[in-house]
Amino acid sequence: MATPVDPDFRARLAALNDKFAATVPVTMEKITSALAVCVAESGAGGAPGEASMRALHELLHGVAGSAGTFGFGTLGREARRIEHLLREAMAAGSGWEAVPPEVEKLLRWAARDPHATLFD
Repeated sequence: MATPVDPDFRARLAALNDKFAATVPVTMEKITSALAVCVAESGAGGAPGEASMRALHELLHGVAGSAGTFGFGTLGREARRIEHLLREAMAAGSGWEAVPPEVEKLLRWAARDPHATLFD
């Protein structure tokens, strides 16, 4: 691997990783809130409104797109998987009922250790 021209590269990258790590709990809280809105709107067997699902999708998409870059590869992959599940439910107009348990599982896992490499 080539040595970066900037000798402070690794230090700056570590600082960015730390900064991202500090945002994870806040982001998970936002996902928790967005999921709660969706669940409340979905009622008994229905689906939430488009705007609410889109808000949840955007949060998952943000995590999916950035987590791996900052050393949270498993978090990013799982967020991407759930994002796709949600996107399919939005496109099909059905399948929402599979989304909340997956988001809840992600939230529980991330609360334990969002940096873990095994998703269980």
